Amino acid sequence: MIVSMTTSIDASQQQRRRPAPAAAPARKPAPAVPLKVAPADVKCPEVLGTGVRTGASYCFVLAGREPADGVRIPIPAHTGTASLIFDLHNRHTYSDEDIRAGRGFAKYTAVVAVLDMKGELLGRGAVQTEFRSAKDLFERISGGAGPGGVKAVAPLGREEITITIPAVVNEVSVLGEVLDATTAAGHETATQGRTVAVISNVRVEYRPAPVKPPAKR
Repeated sequence: MIVSMTTSIDASQQQRRRPAPAAAPARKPAPAVPLKVAPADVKCPEVLGTGVRTGASYCFVLAGREPADGVRIPIPAHTGTASLIFDLHNRHTYSDEDIRAGRGFAKYTAVVAVLDMKGELLGRGAVQTEFRSAKDLFERISGGAGPGGVKAVAPLGREEITITIPAVVNEVSVLGEVLDATTAAGHETATQGRTVAVISNVRVEYRPAPVKPPAKR
């Protein structure tokens, strides 16, 4: 009787000590969608023209406060934040006559703002340059009546500006805020609708949003 009870207890303990079944292997997370950099589809209210050296398109940034009046840039559908990247230049009117007369010096400071279409500020960019001779120009613009068929107005200096764009924003506007210019014509400041700066090489860095499958019928 004692032996029988002991055997029964041992068998019960062995049942309780059976190893638990192996856990299912954890699923590997889906690989992250790589970042993409694409030229922006710029809606420019006033075009300066095409650069002779780079072939880039240049757009005037006008002073103002209404996003609808600025340089409008759609942002592709994206996951997380995106980055708006562009080159910012001062605007200079070149004159051989002023150079020969010794009054060619000019100094510019320009500040632009990037807003969403509701008018919320997303960031600012600034560029400051000085002009003394033609070699200071960033490049000349084709399509003018000057020597070589270039325009008198040209981009001066270059600052690469990067602005972080929130995930919920799908379009932005670039507007001029501040202009402080000393030229042969005198002192110039920003007024509504006046050119504050010039932008070029506009692009967007973003992580494309996943494509939604078509709805089932």
